[in-house]
Amino acid sequence: MKKCTLRGAALTIFAGLVLTVHAQDSIDQSQFPTILQQPVDQCVLSGTAVTFSVVASNVDSYQWYENNTALDGQTNNSLTIPNVGIGDVGYYFASVTKGSEAVPTRSANLNVYVVSGSTSQQASSGPKTKSMSMNMTMNTDLSGGGMITVFGAPVVSGGGSGTCPGKYSGYVNFTKTMSQGWGWTPTTTTTTHTAADGNRSDTKVQYVGSYGDAGCAQGIVTAPSTPPSPVYRFTIYFPQGTQVPTNAYSITLTGFDP
Repeated sequence: MKKCTLRGAALTIFAGLVLTVHAQDSIDQSQFPTILQQPVDQCVLSGTAVTFSVVASNVDSYQWYENNTALDGQTNNSLTIPNVGIGDVGYYFASVTKGSEAVPTRSANLNVYVVSGSTSQQASSGPKTKSMSMNMTMNTDLSGGGMITVFGAPVVSGGGSGTCPGKYSGYVNFTKTMSQGWGWTPTTTTTTHTAADGNRSDTKVQYVGSYGDAGCAQGIVTAPSTPPSPVYRFTIYFPQGTQVPTNAYSITLTGFDP
């Protein structure tokens, strides 16, 4: 069986940023594939499709991974999940191979959200299947002002700053890409704009606006009735010494557009 080696791959994690750093050996680089375009983070509505892709040169083959687990049959330069569910939340990267040498892409984060409604949706389906059978609700009416539940993948990483978030053992980010609008837009039809952790009472919840304004509180954080920024991102921090969840973790947004 031919073995592939991942040259100099290291996962560097910051609050709000997950990158794969490459350090290729100082040998003949012509035997290595070259990554020209990395897969990007995604935030999509449950039940819709999502695609991760990589552009590379000098390539023989590809292999996609979810949370370091190889995905059967996903050996093209793109990975499509046709019917995204909560069970698909996680980090995705590809191993790009030339001969016996392989270079990993960055790890792209997948957030999935649902909007309050009454339509039951399976957690995942399609060729990339899971045993998870969680049912969530979804509404195709995406008008703002309602309740949005966003699911992200927790990261184990210690750190801390001030009293809020304070020292933490891990976190989960809830973001959108620039092409998706960067973050969530506060609705103009309500003066209540909150982000809440409905799972635990010991976490700290933080919002950060695109203009630099920020807020942080335990359990639930409230933005001003007229938020200064046009869009916002959110983070939940798990206190130092407590267990960081391993499955998809949710935040509830009220007063924001999907």
